[in-house]
Amino acid sequence: MNEQPPGFIERLDLVFYWVADLARAVDFYRDVLGLDLIRQDADSWAEFDAGGRRFALHTVGEGQALPRGGATAVFSVRDLDRAKVALAANGMASAHDGDVEGYARFSSFLDPDGNEFQLIEYAT
Repeated sequence: MNEQPPGFIERLDLVFYWVADLARAVDFYRDVLGLDLIRQDADSWAEFDAGGRRFALHTVGEGQALPRGGATAVFSVRDLDRAKVALAANGMASAHDGDVEGYARFSSFLDPDGNEFQLIEYAT
């Protein structure tokens, strides 16, 4: 059996959709589909409990186009800096880095087919 070295991914943390109008999208997922809204940050982010998994909505910044291509998978890591070094060793650079002060840091990457994914390290 071929043993794989331990990875830096802990688990699939959540999946989110980019939306143009957060209030409209929250109304749909909460009121029409019946998902429980568990967290919302102003007009830019909303998280739902989707049967024990998290599903989220994220608005685009003013003047930015709504990204196409579906959902963004977010993987949690214990050490974001270490994970970024490991990806850099494979020729991958972060396309975007962000910080939600006191909550989490994240980095966005593109897979070989151009699909976006993120790594997130939560504050302890």
